[in-house]
Amino acid sequence: MTAVKIIEYTDPGCPFAFSAEPFRWRLNWLYGDQLEWHLRLVVLAESPEEYVEKGFTVEMQAAGAKWLAGEHGMPMDTRVRSRMAATEPACRAVVATREHAPELEWPLLRRLRIRNFEGAFLDDTATLADAAVDVGLDPAQLSAWMETTDLGEDKATARNPSPAALAQSHKLAKWEGGMRYTCPSYEISGPAGTIAVPGFQPWAAYEVALANVAPDLLRREAPADVSELLSWAGSPLASKEVAVVMDTDVPTAREALGRVAAEHHVGADGFWTLTD
Repeated sequence: MTAVKIIEYTDPGCPFAFSAEPFRWRLNWLYGDQLEWHLRLVVLAESPEEYVEKGFTVEMQAAGAKWLAGEHGMPMDTRVRSRMAATEPACRAVVATREHAPELEWPLLRRLRIRNFEGAFLDDTATLADAAVDVGLDPAQLSAWMETTDLGEDKATARNPSPAALAQSHKLAKWEGGMRYTCPSYEISGPAGTIAVPGFQPWAAYEVALANVAPDLLRREAPADVSELLSWAGSPLASKEVAVVMDTDVPTAREALGRVAAEHHVGADGFWTLTD
């Protein structure tokens, strides 16, 4: 039974949102269907030129990815790319999928994130097509859906933070119309109210928010082993994600994963899939 509604403001191209994925997986493991998730896409860049106009270069992007991967442990290709990429097409693909195949909205976002941090461009039609195939969508069908998809509502809500979020303006970003949510930002609502958790946060922030809005949430124990976790996830997981969900360290997680799973290497780590 759903007890808590979580609206996540995010973008498939955001490295901070990608670095926060271990916490999202842990929330889902601990609380399961007591949580009802809703996505709102921020759309960080309509075109590659937006980054250039802001002075954000491919060298800065690579340096940022290297720092984040080192700090938070998620697999990222940290090589300097040939160009910047817009995130708008990938955001449009996710919203189109929400409208026509909602059960695949989150899986598609996941695959777009992974492909992006493997080094693919989110504004490349091949990237969108490959991600569609990953989740069982016909790329031509997705392309047709995207032609009639309007991102206006997602963009507008992402640029209209709640009063509680605005009170934490250091966790928001400026745009020409005021402030917007950064990625990932959560608005967490339960029987006892709503708490804004904007921007990249430590695990404790989510625990405290949930305890306040829904103190009666049932919480299950960590997985018994990595096989149980990978079977449940239904998606390849990074070493860091496995470690966080299992409440252990990365070396211990990698040792256990190496016995039962195969690693797809990305950056300094990789994503694990059961071998049988």
